[in-house]
Amino acid sequence: MILYCATTNRGKLREFALAAAGGGVEIRPLENLDQLPEAVEDGETFEANAIKKALHYSRYAPGPLFADDSGLEVDALGGAPGVLSARFAGAGASDDANNRLLLEKLAGVSGRSARFVSVIALADAGALIGTFHGAVEGRILDAPRGAGGFGYDPLFYYPPYDCTFGEVDGERKFAVSHRGEALRAMLRSLA
Repeated sequence: MILYCATTNRGKLREFALAAAGGGVEIRPLENLDQLPEAVEDGETFEANAIKKALHYSRYAPGPLFADDSGLEVDALGGAPGVLSARFAGAGASDDANNRLLLEKLAGVSGRSARFVSVIALADAGALIGTFHGAVEGRILDAPRGAGGFGYDPLFYYPPYDCTFGEVDGERKFAVSHRGEALRAMLRSLA
């Protein structure tokens, strides 16, 4: 089975392909995604944005397509950056800029509990098939550790591994990550 994915984020594509490997599902990026009209991500929740993207881009896919919306929720910041995680420091912000802003906002804050959240929406030809959720709990460190992963991974400390997501390999991270949990739920629904 071929599933199309609506993302240009190479880190996400690597994680999705890793999770699907050997399971009879091939995940392909939607061709020419950057040339299509952009889906409007103005939802107030990860689920709303994932659904908007999946419905929009599935109209351009030759088969079922999924889209995710995911991000970081920090309790001390009232759940921010939340749905604005990729744009926390502004439109087109780099991972480094988003991480610096997060650390600025948490300066002097001792309670740093946080979670990564992911919602995947699966659609076919503009019709929603389902949504799938995942979350992983951790805390935000005072400084980045590790050069792996992407986004907030170098700041996200995961206690069971005693390290950040930036310090673990992709397979180990995906085994417990929010995105891995959501993707595995979607794949189970298709079995």
